[in-house]
Amino acid sequence: MKILGIDPGYAIVGFGAVETSRGVTRMLTHGAITTKAHTPMPERLSVIFHETGQLLDMLRPDAVAIEQLFFNTNTTTAIEVAQARGVILLACAERGISIYEYTPLQVKQAVVGYGRAEKQQVMEMTRVMLKLDKIPKPDDAADALALALCHASVAGSLLSRIKG
Repeated sequence: MKILGIDPGYAIVGFGAVETSRGVTRMLTHGAITTKAHTPMPERLSVIFHETGQLLDMLRPDAVAIEQLFFNTNTTTAIEVAQARGVILLACAERGISIYEYTPLQVKQAVVGYGRAEKQQVMEMTRVMLKLDKIPKPDDAADALALALCHASVAGSLLSRIKG
């Protein structure tokens, strides 16, 4: 199964793709879609939509794991991230790709085994689980890989229940 993890944002959209087969998961690629500061939001959304579409067409994932929107005190940022997330979801939906949403707590639980883990712990365990020399950069790409690993874990446990 090929899984694309996406950490949504409007300045930086992190992505990370993994492939899992017979309990072995390996990284395929990771990186970020970036938009320039002070660019009008409609233009940023267009860049995110089109580059996400190109990424989906190139990788052809079986599933996309994306972070659920987390509202904190800055509602303006949350709204802008929600808009970016919306065009990402649209790009996936147009291609008929299954979308799975995970909270930061679920990702931490799946990757570290503890839902209150620190960001650095999640990044280090992502590195270890994928047998990488270094933690992927930017941080948004590492977060996206953690999302993909989370889905690999969930999908793997669901398959084992069906087979058992």
